[in-house]
Order: sequence, then structure tokens, then C-alpha cells
Amino acid sequence: MQLGFVTAILHDLPFDEVVAFASGEGFACIEPMCWPVGKAERKFAGVTHIDVAVLDDREVAAIQSTLEREKVFLTSLGYYPNLLSADTSHAGPALAHLKQVIAAAPRLGLDTVTTFIGADHRAHPDDNFAAFLALWPELIRLAESLGVRIAIENCPMLFTRDEWPSGKNLAYSPAVWRKMFEAIPSTHFGLNYDPSHLIWQFMDHIAPIVNFRDKLFHIHAKDTAIDRAELDEVGILALGWQTPVIPGRGEVDWDRFFAALKTAGYDGPVVIEVEDDSFGKSLEGRKRALLESKKALDRYF
Repeated sequence: MQLGFVTAILHDLPFDEVVAFASGEGFACIEPMCWPVGKAERKFAGVTHIDVAVLDDREVAAIQSTLEREKVFLTSLGYYPNLLSADTSHAGPALAHLKQVIAAAPRLGLDTVTTFIGADHRAHPDDNFAAFLALWPELIRLAESLGVRIAIENCPMLFTRDEWPSGKNLAYSPAVWRKMFEAIPSTHFGLNYDPSHLIWQFMDHIAPIVNFRDKLFHIHAKDTAIDRAELDEVGILALGWQTPVIPGRGEVDWDRFFAALKTAGYDGPVVIEVEDDSFGKSLEGRKRALLESKKALDRYF
């Protein structure tokens, strides 16, 4: 396994400086964000460290030269829109851009793209699954034709009022994953597994590692802290009692987590995703969050 990080947390640094930071601090890899250039639609989104819309041969060569010089590799190309949004002004351009991201991956020597399924947060899960069936088979066929694997993160995207009541990503549970993989039985369709999202759904975050061992394409390392006193006051239907934190500050059992990864035979990247506000908003604070995360996980590597 190789330890790296999602580049969204260093949104104010250009690509070459992100790579230099990773190299200097002993990270093996990074997951670069590939959003369309422009204003972020939500927190931790809208970051562009590789602009696939203008990725010509010269830019590919520059990226590869930077990576070779710093001895850092890319794990995937990351882009996390809501393809199943009821807002077609969002979903249409998002689909077009994701196709560009998929096409860009092999040009950079990559075989993985990390993303979301999406969902209409106001619709029943059955209706969202029907929308998934109408859209995603074509996308997976495109990925297959280019030798690219699609790794879906299991975040429910249910944290804010505009994502309530059912969240903006359908792929939030093992039951849904089974249905998706049965509907699209492709070796190019799998998971970008993040244990923290099962923690706050009060689900087993270890068993899926072995149960879905053949679908583990990419791993996110993030933790979740649960405010039990607040939960006792407001209940699970409310928002705000769960907080994303860096590894080691929440309820993920990292000893069992990494033991399960080894049992499952996983030997790919494990990428730290920082959404922990306790380190502040400054660049130095966000770098410190990455380094504290690395310190907590280094012993497993």
C-alpha cells in the first residue's frame, strides 16, 4: 500500500507545489482534483489541479516531468459532481466534464477515476436507482473502452439543508453497492472506499472491506467524530452531530481497518482526505492537518 492525500485541501497551491510538498513530507502519491475551472459549488469542491479541458501533449509532459522529478505518483483523477441532480443545468455539464476526465486518465498513464454516482436528494432511493440505470451503463462502457476503472466514493452527501432528506449520492451502503454491481457487472466499476461514512450511519466499517474485496479500487482515509450528547438531543434525523476529523481523532478502528485491507489483499493507494476544520483555514493549518494525519497512519506503512 502507498500513503497519499486528496489535493483539495491545498486548493490555493498550484500543481507543482502540491507535488513538491507531497515529496518533501514523504507522501508517495496524490489524488489530484480535476473540477472544471471556476467557482466552487460547495466546500471542498471546485478545485482544479489538473485541467482536463486543456490537457494537451505539452501539459501531459510537464505533469509527468514534475512527478518524475519529485518521485510522486498520481492515484487517480478525482471529480465528484452530482450526475443525477434534478437540476439539468448542473447535471448536463457535469456529465460532459466527467467524460473528459475519463478520457484524460490514460493520457496520464492512469487507470482509475474517482467520483460519485449522484442522486436527487428529494427523490426516493428507488427512483434514484432508476436514474442510475438510465445513465451509468453508458459511462462504464466508455470507461471500459479506454481501460479506465471508475471508483465510486460511498459518501451519502447528507450534511447540509440543501442535501436533506436523502443526500446527493446514491452509493452510500453495501445493499446499494450490491444492486449497482449486479446491474453493471463490470471489472471497471468499483469503490473508492471511505470508512468514515459508515461510522456515522452506525454500520460496520470493517466487514465491507472483505465482502467487497474485488471492488476496492481506491481508499480514502478519513475519520468521523460523533457528538453523543447532541445526538441524544436531536436524534439521527437531524444534522450536525457528526463531524469529519483527521484519522485517529474519531471512531474508525484503524488497526482493524488496515488488518482487513491486508486480509483482502489490497495493495493500492490509501489517500488521506482532510475535511477537519479544527486546524483552521490557513494554508499552514491545512498542511499541519495532512502531517498529523500522516503521523497517525505511518505505522501501517
